[in-house]
Amino acid sequence: MNVAVDNHTVVSEAEWLKARGKLLLKEKEFTRRQEELNLERRSLPWVKVTKEYLFEGPKGRQTLADLFEGRSQLIVYHFMFGPNDKAGCTQCSLRADGFNGINAHLKHRDVTMICVSRAPYEKLVAYKARMGWNFPWVSSGGTDFNFDYHVSFTPPETAAKKASYNYTIQDPDNAEREGHSVFFKDKNGDVFHTYSCYSRGNEIFNIHYHYLDLTPKGRDENGCGPFWVQRHDEYDQ
Repeated sequence: MNVAVDNHTVVSEAEWLKARGKLLLKEKEFTRRQEELNLERRSLPWVKVTKEYLFEGPKGRQTLADLFEGRSQLIVYHFMFGPNDKAGCTQCSLRADGFNGINAHLKHRDVTMICVSRAPYEKLVAYKARMGWNFPWVSSGGTDFNFDYHVSFTPPETAAKKASYNYTIQDPDNAEREGHSVFFKDKNGDVFHTYSCYSRGNEIFNIHYHYLDLTPKGRDENGCGPFWVQRHDEYDQ
């Protein structure tokens, strides 16, 4: 919902500070609730990964355990880029613009972050070069990984508009969808799936939205979603 910017209420500094103070109390309560939710998320039970997946990346074929790069925690962003697509998803590309530089910090907290797509690795390399990205990105083409974690769908599922996405049976709207999945590897080398989120569950990772939400016009989408989004090299300069 947008707030009118034309003829917006204008007050004195003292009145503004009073209104800002009331909002600050709500912001602090939101932060506390968010911390509680984060703890509940980390407390979820885990599922042991028993299927073998082979990914194609800069080091050749790698297993899921290999992608941890010696660390115990792995974050996977399921980037929408199918085998026949000419380019990566526009909205995934917008989100991925915020990924550069993340690993340098996450590595020091025992976390590796990568992107995974079903497109051939050669396509991923070319698109990454076009976008100027440096984060790790591997191909899951030829494996069940995307299907098992409910971000890719079979032709019958898309035709019937019935597939398991975001923890319900619904029309996935596309053969590929976005999401995050988190994994843990214990000292024995066993890998566990600990968390996944999809659809608007990914919104907390959209840096641009958090900045837009600070502005008077906000997201300025009028309930129509991110219709305005383009790849960063496609905007009119």
